[in-house]
Amino acid sequence: MGTMPAADPTLRFSAPREYAKALRNAHDATLSGAPDPAFTPSLLESWKRSLALGINPEEHRPIHRHDVAEARAIGREHRLAAVVPALSQLLADESAAGRHLLIVTDHHGEVLWRLGSSSALRQADSLEFVEGADWSEAGIGTNAISEALVTGDAAQLFSAEHLVRTHHEWACTAAPIRDPLSGELLGVLDVSGPIDSVTPDSLRMVRCGVRLAEELLRSAGAPKGPGRAAVGHSGGAGHSGAAGRPASTLFLRLLGDKPTAELDGGRTVPVTLRRAEILALLASRSQGWSAEELAYQLHGEDGAAATIRTEMHRIRASLGQLVEPNPYRFAENVQVVSDAGLVAGHLRAGRIREALASYTGRLLNRSTTLAVELMRDELDQAVAASVRSSGDPGLIAQWCATDMGHGDSEAARELARLAVPGDPRFELARARLERLDRELGA
Repeated sequence: MGTMPAADPTLRFSAPREYAKALRNAHDATLSGAPDPAFTPSLLESWKRSLALGINPEEHRPIHRHDVAEARAIGREHRLAAVVPALSQLLADESAAGRHLLIVTDHHGEVLWRLGSSSALRQADSLEFVEGADWSEAGIGTNAISEALVTGDAAQLFSAEHLVRTHHEWACTAAPIRDPLSGELLGVLDVSGPIDSVTPDSLRMVRCGVRLAEELLRSAGAPKGPGRAAVGHSGGAGHSGAAGRPASTLFLRLLGDKPTAELDGGRTVPVTLRRAEILALLASRSQGWSAEELAYQLHGEDGAAATIRTEMHRIRASLGQLVEPNPYRFAENVQVVSDAGLVAGHLRAGRIREALASYTGRLLNRSTTLAVELMRDELDQAVAASVRSSGDPGLIAQWCATDMGHGDSEAARELARLAVPGDPRFELARARLERLDRELGA
C-alpha cells in the first residue's frame, strides 16, 4: 500500500483542495495514533484538550449558550457593538456573490454577531455557526476562534486543522480584540469561509480589523456603565459622547465615485456628491461650520446659506438627526468613521501596507470643490510618499498598478532602483518610465 502524500503548506492558497485532501489524510492518521508533522505541537495540544472536554470529531455540534434572539440582545449592549459597523464595512461581504462570514464573539467565544451573504449564512446554519453558539474549545473543539482565545494571538485554521470533521471544508482566521486602555479581552474577530475563499491577505486584514476596533475603542474612552462604552467621534470629527445617551456609528464611504452612508450597520444609503462634500467637511474638523462658511467652501462667493440649510434638511431626512445646527457639526452621540479616515489612521500608525489596501479610490473623485480637492491631494500625496519611502518593491509595484499610482514617475523610478534587472517589476517600472517620458515629451 503506497504512502499518502505529505501535506505541502505551499499549496494552502495555490491549490487549496489538494492541500485539504492531504490534511484530511493527516487528520485521520493523527486521530488513529500516528501524529502527522503537518500539525504543529500547539495545535495537537488543542486537539487533546478538546477531546478531553468531550468533543467528538465525528459528529459534534456546538454548545448554545443562548438562543439567537437572546444573543443578539446581549450584543446590542456589548462594548463591541460600537465597532461592529466599521468592521462590517472593512471585512464583510453581504453581496449576492459574497462567500465568507464576518463573526464577532464575546470573550468566552460566544457568537454575538455574524454578517455575510444569504448563501454564506445558510452554509453557516448547517454547522450551527449562529449567534449564541459557543466557539471555544469546550463548545466546539479546536478552531481559529478557540485558538485566538487560548493563545491571545491571531490564528488561521485551514480544513482538517479543525478537529471536527464537518469543518474541514472551511478556513477560519481570527484574532482577539482587547480594551486598549486596560488590556482586557473583549472578544474575537473572525473571518470564515470555504477553503478556496481564504487568501494570503486574510490574516493581515483580520489583524487590520482588530487594530481598527481597538483604535475606535480608544477614541471612545473608558466605558460609562456595565458592558457599555462611551462613543465619541473618530479621527477628530465631532466631540466626546455624553454618558447615558444612545450612541450611533455613521460610516461614510467617500473614496471613489459612489459615496454612501451607513448608520449603525443598517442599509447603505447612496449620497449625492454635494451632500457627500458636506459630510466630508463636517468630518474634517470638530468645531463645526456655520452655514455661511459651508456655502463659501462649496460655492465660493456666490454661495448662499439658505442652500446649505436645504441640503442639511435633506441629509437629516435620509440619515436622521445626526447633525446639530449653529454651528453645523455631528451630534455628540455619533461616532463618525470614514474609509478615507481609516487610510489616514493607518498612515499615522505606520501601517503602510494596510493603508494601501484600504485606499481603493481618490477622495470624492468627481468633486471639483477646492476644499475637497485639497483634502483629496493631501491623502493621495501622503499614501504615495509613504509607499515610495517604504523600500518595499512589492508594495511600490502594487501602488503603481492602482489608478492613483499609475502616473507616479517617482514611484516608478524607485521601483526600478530597488528591483533587479530581469525581475518583472523592474521591466514594469522601466516600461512605465518610458511611457511617462513619451507623454511629457508629446
